[in-house]
Amino acid sequence: MTTQHSTESSHQRPGSTATPRIALVGVHGFGERHLANLARLEAAGALELVAVADPLPPQAGTLAESVAVFPDLEALLAAQPGADVVILATPIQTHAPLALAALDAGMDVYVEKPPVASLAQFEQVLAAARANGRLVQVGFQSLGSHALPAIRARVAAGEIGTVLGISATGQWLRTKAYFKRSRWAGKRSLDGTDVVDGVATNALAHAVATGLSLAGAHTLADVASVETDLYRANDTESDDTSVLRVRTAGGDTLLCALTLCASEQQDPTVTVHGTRGDITLFYTRDEVVISTPDGERRETYGRTDLLENLLDARATGAPLLGALPDTGAFTAVLEAIRTSPAPAPIDPASISWEGDGDDAHPVVQGISDMMGRAIKAQATFAELGAPWARALPPVRTLAVDGRPVADYQDGGHIRAVSSPRPYLHPVRTLGGTVVTDHMPLDHVWHLGVGVALQDVDGVNFWGGRTYTREAGQYIWRPDHGSISVSTSHLSDAGSGHEGRLQETLTWNGPDGSPVLGEERTWTWSAVAPSIWRLSLDFALSPAGDTPVSLGSPGSNGRFEGGYGGFFWRLPGCGDAAVWTPAGSGEAATHGSVTRWLAWSGKFDGGPATLVFVAPEGCTDPWFVRMDGYPGVGQSLAWDRRVMAEPGNPARRHITVLVADGILATTDIEALINHQGDPS
Repeated sequence: MTTQHSTESSHQRPGSTATPRIALVGVHGFGERHLANLARLEAAGALELVAVADPLPPQAGTLAESVAVFPDLEALLAAQPGADVVILATPIQTHAPLALAALDAGMDVYVEKPPVASLAQFEQVLAAARANGRLVQVGFQSLGSHALPAIRARVAAGEIGTVLGISATGQWLRTKAYFKRSRWAGKRSLDGTDVVDGVATNALAHAVATGLSLAGAHTLADVASVETDLYRANDTESDDTSVLRVRTAGGDTLLCALTLCASEQQDPTVTVHGTRGDITLFYTRDEVVISTPDGERRETYGRTDLLENLLDARATGAPLLGALPDTGAFTAVLEAIRTSPAPAPIDPASISWEGDGDDAHPVVQGISDMMGRAIKAQATFAELGAPWARALPPVRTLAVDGRPVADYQDGGHIRAVSSPRPYLHPVRTLGGTVVTDHMPLDHVWHLGVGVALQDVDGVNFWGGRTYTREAGQYIWRPDHGSISVSTSHLSDAGSGHEGRLQETLTWNGPDGSPVLGEERTWTWSAVAPSIWRLSLDFALSPAGDTPVSLGSPGSNGRFEGGYGGFFWRLPGCGDAAVWTPAGSGEAATHGSVTRWLAWSGKFDGGPATLVFVAPEGCTDPWFVRMDGYPGVGQSLAWDRRVMAEPGNPARRHITVLVADGILATTDIEALINHQGDPS
């Protein structure tokens, strides 16, 4: 996270010591707040309001008789009332042309957010400001908060450790009346002119701008990429429920999760997430919450008024807090939204309406939890598989007799500290019930079905915190690796035939250097009308000519924490049961060594059973979690390390029977005996 601002700062220069003369364009809506602020500052002798412009004049008695009233800026400029500064509180699509006219007339400009409706307009206004030597202040009031430099100082001092990412979140609700307040409300364009109204560009634009500021992204050059995932529950053109993922030139990630379709209005926040804690800014009230292992503290800060800041810049050359060049990063986000495909409508089945008539507002079901997952995983709604989100096409799909049973993901979208790697999700029964989960809120680094290890010669290929013997606990370390596919070959499962996916993978350390090579084979086939079989073989070999140690929290001293190797993350299910031939329940099955382990429950799509079958003679214990979260693994390094040696790889094999319905022990034994050796 960096703190540098634009070096241009809109050509600030000391100006006249005479009382600044102000014109306001747009006196209704947010313009009424400007009128109140102007009255406050005029009473203090800081300025003089000389003119206003609006097609609908203000009510009689609102203004002093000395204030000239015009129908629009053109008429105001023609009358030459002697204004030094013009404030633009007008519809979005008018900001750029009005700013250009005011700059060409030799006036400094205060323009409400968003400053423009396109990148092209941004560059035009910026060029005009430079050519005329004028100032342009953008009305992101939160950028005047004294909390921002205080947060930067705390982060720089290491109070929350290493920054993992920045998030901005807003859960607001807006009624039908909100979108009827003007012709441009909820529009991406109007009469062929860009508007780009929306949750991120207007309603919760301060969340985005404040998040960018704390991420050290001010100018256009500070933004490396912007990804958009846009949706709408309202009958509008613009997005009202969206995720934006911004990667900065400095290497930080800002994840914005925003909605106008919450069940209740909440104060929006921007949070800096660190390895030792978080700092959260409630920017509408300038309140900061610092959460670390030492406890929680709350602090409240003041705020510099942006109009006063503009007047100070004119008089003394002080830097603008909302200088136009320093909103280049925000404009990059706006441009990405403007050029994105139209927001996808959310399935009405996922929306409930509350209230009547123009007071009615939509609520996207489960939106709060989904936003929490998005922020923690730095993922989009589509990547999380929200039921109403766009479906992301998998790298490939595994099918049995023409029915899709598993999607293969390459892990390319997974955040670095979750150890990106290939995995299967969703995995389905033949009846279509989903029996995997990925990026759940409790452990966002859990990814469906795959192979992961937390300690490979000190590299974490599991994700999240690392358990070390020295610390005796889980700690964040810059030790996360990633697994990439070098080669793959797919043979589809035709009628009565086995499907096969053979892969060569590389396990790379944090610096990108290879640590392990892996040969992995997935096979799948039908077993019965309602049962199919998935098998996994993998062999781990050193990438170099020296042995590589494969470990786990268990091998590093955590009692019965020996997860690693094959792991299957299940979704939540009702009436969950886990058992082996020797016992049932988490306590009896966790750490046990048996031929098979079964899990059954009532999933969202219906009842299902998973039967995990180990090879004959396998001594790897089962890793089982029920109470904290639902998951099953075959522990490669339960309480001691395993060595992968040149010419002698660490090999493992497991088979899983995926069945619709609830199977009994007799059913399972019959299946295994009938198959001969399903593993």
